[in-house]
Amino acid sequence: MRILIDLQHPAHLHFFRNAAARLRGEGHEVHFTGRDKDILIQLAREYGIDVEVFGVCRKGLVNMATEMAQRQWRLLRVIRRFKPDCMMAIAGTYIASVGRLLGVPTYVFYDTEHATISNLLSYPFATCVYVPRCYFSPIRWRHERYDGYHELAYLHPKYFTPDPSVLDEVGVKPGEIFTIVRFVGWGAVHDVGRTGFTHADKTRAVRELQRFGRVFVSCEGSMPAELEDCRLQLDVSRIHHLMAYAALIFGESGTMSSEGAALGVPAIFVSPLRAGTLEEQEHRYGIVFNFRTDRTDDALQKAKQVLGEHDRGHWHAIRDRILDEKIDVTDMLVRIALERPYTATTG
Repeated sequence: MRILIDLQHPAHLHFFRNAAARLRGEGHEVHFTGRDKDILIQLAREYGIDVEVFGVCRKGLVNMATEMAQRQWRLLRVIRRFKPDCMMAIAGTYIASVGRLLGVPTYVFYDTEHATISNLLSYPFATCVYVPRCYFSPIRWRHERYDGYHELAYLHPKYFTPDPSVLDEVGVKPGEIFTIVRFVGWGAVHDVGRTGFTHADKTRAVRELQRFGRVFVSCEGSMPAELEDCRLQLDVSRIHHLMAYAALIFGESGTMSSEGAALGVPAIFVSPLRAGTLEEQEHRYGIVFNFRTDRTDDALQKAKQVLGEHDRGHWHAIRDRILDEKIDVTDMLVRIALERPYTATTG
């Protein structure tokens, strides 16, 4: 079998890399294509994964339209050269319509309900769309719901073991309480018209959390100058190892919040956006806490409560329950690539 996987974001490499390794181990050929966004090239290099990169991520709808036309033209050429038996992608914005045009089965995986533009460019053309069962938006096109989370494809204990030496790399002692804070840039197409923390909010949040221990800030957008001494200095491939030892994940990243849940680390997500995955992780498991941006005071109060009552064993017990109740997402990816099953459903 020949499988083409298109990457739109660095996190997508995490999602597919274990399935790709298994497929290659079984003698199948996997080819990655990707766009030059954030740290994708650096991350691929650190994992030793070859990605054929074309297209550069730029902000705005006009730039997205230009990039889409250019990337699809390049994808057409790659597909004709590689001749895949099937294609896979998260979101599938660039690849779904090309797959339909060329008659190549294309499987899209997504968990972002508010990405309405991307979804309309992808869902109608995909052979099947796979979403978590907790995805709350209805889907009119062929789709399957599965009982799992994207983050379990790479943070399940079958595939990931935290390396304690990461603590030495950032100067933290074993057992020391620390918080990872994530601020995002709000530059994605599905973020248009939405904003997050102000500079004042960012500074106040970090200073409040510092009362309980070290704070490491990962910042995609602008960083207040007074917080530069808190900026996280760590190789990108090591971030999940550090997250596994954190007492709390706090900030605007839904992905990092859900990654925290998969690692047994509580997370506080502060955003104008909703996500079915995060809402389930709050209401069913109580390990993620969701607050709108205008409730920053409430979010900080919850953060202080979590840090003040720090109990790693409690959160790990919740993580174990999640693992018991959710499927192995990597197994699902391998099965779809090789067996290509789907059943059209509605919901």
